[in-house]
Amino acid sequence: MEKAVILLEDGKYFTGTPFGARGTRTGELVFNTSMTGYQEILTDPSYKGQIVTMTYPLIGNYGINGEDLESPFPRVEGFIVRECCRYPSNWRCTQTLDDYLAQHGVVGVEGIDTRAVTRHIRSLGAKMCIISSEDTDLASLKRKLDEAPDYVEQDFVAQVTCREPHLWEDSRVPPMTRGALPSLTGAGKRPLRVVAYDCGIKANIMRILVKMGCEVIVVPADTTASRVLQMGPDGIFISNGPGDPAAVTYLIDEISKLVGVKPIFGICLGHQILGLALGGSTFKLKFGHRGANQPVKDLRNGNIVITAQNHGFCVDLGPIAKETEPTFVNLNDGTLEGFRHRRYPAYSVQFHPEVSPGPHDAFYLFGDFIRDMLAKRGDAGA
Repeated sequence: MEKAVILLEDGKYFTGTPFGARGTRTGELVFNTSMTGYQEILTDPSYKGQIVTMTYPLIGNYGINGEDLESPFPRVEGFIVRECCRYPSNWRCTQTLDDYLAQHGVVGVEGIDTRAVTRHIRSLGAKMCIISSEDTDLASLKRKLDEAPDYVEQDFVAQVTCREPHLWEDSRVPPMTRGALPSLTGAGKRPLRVVAYDCGIKANIMRILVKMGCEVIVVPADTTASRVLQMGPDGIFISNGPGDPAAVTYLIDEISKLVGVKPIFGICLGHQILGLALGGSTFKLKFGHRGANQPVKDLRNGNIVITAQNHGFCVDLGPIAKETEPTFVNLNDGTLEGFRHRRYPAYSVQFHPEVSPGPHDAFYLFGDFIRDMLAKRGDAGA
């Protein structure tokens, strides 16, 4: 039987069986507690540079389909599961998980005690690791891991952002159904134009904005503020993305120029970028929040929402406490999950309202963004 090895930087290792592509990969080892959604996780650009362990024991049971991708191909460096289902059952299934990973060169390992992996990370924190189905010698793997760049030393946003500005369109949102969420732009009004900074943006974020009646122009993460304003936006969106936000200095600088000019809404990495652009700071969490069941409290009304999350860094509002106010807090560990500027329509959340695991607990945040854009544009009744 073929063998695969997972070696962590602290010397801890696990052995299992390979699936997907054969090869050797390095990355930050993290875990996700979602029971479903592995296809969205695999294709979420926010996982660039990371090797993901799924805590749910059976993965792949509904296969892969072409409709639920968050980006065109997998972004994870590796995928670790307890058991990979070889015989999926779902009416939309077009491919097995095993074949999909093999097709896109993603190294998978199964037969792993994922509970033990997760407990190790929870105790000692996220670690760099190497997984291999071609080299099982621990000494050799240790040398390769030592030579690999550290996760926080890299600008992963530059690796996942688009190359040119473009108008986003999706065959899943035909023109006759756009605005069916419903649209808040009003009958006879031109669509609201949202310029979205692509730091690794997920398709469902853009899909929701389009369904609500917006025109979404996606731009590379290094687009200047002046170029964005030339596009005539009604609002600015800062997307999710991978890596250490402090490494994306070029985007932080440009966002600081846009605050107060147009309404700004950030999600995940976009939340961190906005915090840094305003003068706040960020710090790395011990093992991050990754899953579809994170309880968050809306401090504005006391409501509790169940959220999907994927992040390893957190914003500290201490340096900008007078200019901002927290809006959401994580009920598991008390960390910040959202804030807004006290004077300008600029706000963000750490979690992913577009995933809606509640199923639609935090969806209202998109409506808030649209209402602010309408108000800024001067539409009556906004």
